[in-house]
Amino acid sequence: MLSLELLAPAKDLECGQAAIDCGADAVYVGAPRFGAREAAGNSIADIEKLAGYAHRMWARVYAAVNILLRDDELAEAEHLCQQLHQAGVDGLIIQDVGLLECNLPPLPLIASTQMHNHSAERVAFWEKVGFSRAILARELDLDQIRAIRTATSIELEAFIHGALCVSMSGQCSLSYALGGRSGNRGQCAQPCRRLYCLQDAAGATLVRDKHLLSLRDLNLTAELRELIEVGVTSFKIEGRLKNRAYVMNVVGHYRRKLDAVLAEGRGRRASSGTTTLGFEPDPNKTFNRGYTTYFLHGRGAAVASPDSPKHVGEPVGRVVDVRRDCFALEAAVPLHSGDGISFFGRDRELHGTVVNQIDGTALFPEKLGGIERGLRVFRNHDHAFVNQVMRSRNQRRIGVNLRLSESAAGFRLQASDEDGVTASSEIESQRVGADRPAQARRVLERQLAKLGASEFCASRVDLDLPRMPHVPLATLNGLRRGLVEELRRQRARLRPVRVVAHVHNHAPFPERDLSFLGNVLNQKAASFYRRHGVEGIEPAAESGLDMHGRKVMTTRTCIKYEMGLCPREPGDPSHRCPAEPWFLVDDEGRRLRLDFRCEERNCVMEIVYW
Repeated sequence: MLSLELLAPAKDLECGQAAIDCGADAVYVGAPRFGAREAAGNSIADIEKLAGYAHRMWARVYAAVNILLRDDELAEAEHLCQQLHQAGVDGLIIQDVGLLECNLPPLPLIASTQMHNHSAERVAFWEKVGFSRAILARELDLDQIRAIRTATSIELEAFIHGALCVSMSGQCSLSYALGGRSGNRGQCAQPCRRLYCLQDAAGATLVRDKHLLSLRDLNLTAELRELIEVGVTSFKIEGRLKNRAYVMNVVGHYRRKLDAVLAEGRGRRASSGTTTLGFEPDPNKTFNRGYTTYFLHGRGAAVASPDSPKHVGEPVGRVVDVRRDCFALEAAVPLHSGDGISFFGRDRELHGTVVNQIDGTALFPEKLGGIERGLRVFRNHDHAFVNQVMRSRNQRRIGVNLRLSESAAGFRLQASDEDGVTASSEIESQRVGADRPAQARRVLERQLAKLGASEFCASRVDLDLPRMPHVPLATLNGLRRGLVEELRRQRARLRPVRVVAHVHNHAPFPERDLSFLGNVLNQKAASFYRRHGVEGIEPAAESGLDMHGRKVMTTRTCIKYEMGLCPREPGDPSHRCPAEPWFLVDDEGRRLRLDFRCEERNCVMEIVYW
């Protein structure tokens, strides 16, 4: 059966441990340096602790070293990869192929989504040069993923939840062009979340002050079965900057959904143990910009979030009255003190405040400014829910069958866990028959099943004894402790560890020339591509290129389509398409030209820094 992995983000050690407790099969974490989320780095010591915590459950830890590297950084990055190997990580997420020319540890290599893993030819190449897994571009549809699966045997990882990059993966230089902060260097300033005006060729304003490049968040809860059918084996939750409550809630939600699919016989878990949550997960309760399935089923799903890039929240009602220190909603709603509420004001921007007190339909907020009759109010922070999540005691336990029998000098306790790992513990003890055998049996079964705060739980207890003995509690406790320690040793010894030998070949790269979008920032990366047949190599934008007049983003999200003006879609014939080219203009007057490439199977919008 396919091994299917639920992969969670870990901003830090605490988040990573919480993700494991809530059912993640693996977590990905930022290394101390060189990660694509500069603010999410972790010390080697914390990564080692996280790996030890995860490995008890045979869960995995992947470390991200996935920015473009300068020549003077390669030696440090190579040393860092060796340190991560010593710390116990199970794989390296990388973007810069210059690392393939370095002395890397024998860890599986994971091709970051920033490597533009969008075609069967490209992913097949990564497999040939030694990658064990490819993180698929977010914008792919099911047919495209199926084609990649058909052409390769590499592991395929797909995003299933969280923030979306509007740009095709790895093909964005917008942040660098506008302000020198490169997403490929872990410093994205998120210009796609800013306000823009849309103008036509004559300078007329078509749309004023909207977040025209901001997308909803991904939610593929209902698409897990389809993703399995087309060959995805790792299901990734985005969010290495998200807090612990977010991680726990979303991981708990997908653990339940994926387990329901596995129960149909579609695969098996990639790690050990069963999770019992102390809360009821609900992804609507934590940060999201509204949800979308993006392009998984092709064009058609709502993808844009133009009104706000923030978490608007759940609708709770409309304002019917405003008084000196409170306002009233049309009906009583289940809000509580400490809840956060939001609303769109006259300026069309999202505003928020905290509820201090509630009296029926009347809400007494911390700030009343901007709240008027007729406004729709949303709850964007459910205080009670977040408290429940944070205080919950989530247990993850590995099922164990126990068997008590006599040994030469006393008693032997044996265990066989759900992964087939076995262990035993013996203790010297006199064997004295019990005066009340039935009661003694119940005591033995109950006491042996008490595996305490360990990661194990007794699925079954068998007593293989010629006669029912009276066994002192101290003897039983000693047997259990010895068994747990031995079982841990055996699980550590038998934990599946993948060791790879990195290849060095001349497999041809599917392109003969690379523009700056090939993201070549160091000489080792250039040498790699030349060895694989690339002839023309333009250096990456981050080498200092002047980006004026260059394409800085390619996206499947199309503003013309969102406005109902796509020439390939039926629309209102009275709506004439304004003269092109169109421009996005930000609040500093900078202009971005929009070029629309309306091809049958590769319809994209390109953004040029003007």
